[in-house]
Amino acid sequence: MRWGIVILVLSFCLQAPAYAVPAKPRADTDRTAATLQINPLKNELWVMDSAGNRLKKYPISLGKPRTPTPTGDYVVVNKHKNWGSGFGTRWIGLNVPWGTYGIHGTNRPDSIGHDASHGCVRMLNRHVEELYEYVEVGMKVSILGHVLGEPHRDPRRLAMGDIGGEVLLLQNRLRAGNYYGGVCNGRFNALTEYAMKKYEREHDLPIDGVVSMHDYVSLGLLE
Repeated sequence: MRWGIVILVLSFCLQAPAYAVPAKPRADTDRTAATLQINPLKNELWVMDSAGNRLKKYPISLGKPRTPTPTGDYVVVNKHKNWGSGFGTRWIGLNVPWGTYGIHGTNRPDSIGHDASHGCVRMLNRHVEELYEYVEVGMKVSILGHVLGEPHRDPRRLAMGDIGGEVLLLQNRLRAGNYYGGVCNGRFNALTEYAMKKYEREHDLPIDGVVSMHDYVSLGLLE
């Protein structure tokens, strides 16, 4: 009789539906990081999952007005520990086409929360070490904001030797008007200066090859 009861109980357990015992909800730390978002207005980096939920946030330092952090969508192309002097304990490289940019640690923790870098994203060393474990090569990194900079600031003056998204925007605009025939690569080179002077000459602007406020307005890049 006892064996019959045991067999009956086992039979019931094996046939019980899967939903009989509800699964525990997963904690945020169990979710897989899918993308990084960088908010320049808050000087914060957010780790996001595939559903758009924020898993973590970190305070950061971004580029100075003269050396801004590039906006746009990029991907992680490399990761290194102790990459070099001044980069803290971790380096996460991005595929920005006109220069070497990345997310890294710092030996200047007082700069976090301010626009103080040469264009890279600075983090406290303990934070970038934690982030390093989330990140994989190929992960998407979205740097929010307008290519011409934060709304409370005038766009920077552009001249020979400058690099950045503003230069790429300028080159594309000059190319569309048949002033520029070079490669649109975000690097203000001699061809870019020549095209800018040609544009200025034809539009009765000061002919200096330097992009100032009157040039931005005339080109239709600012209203």
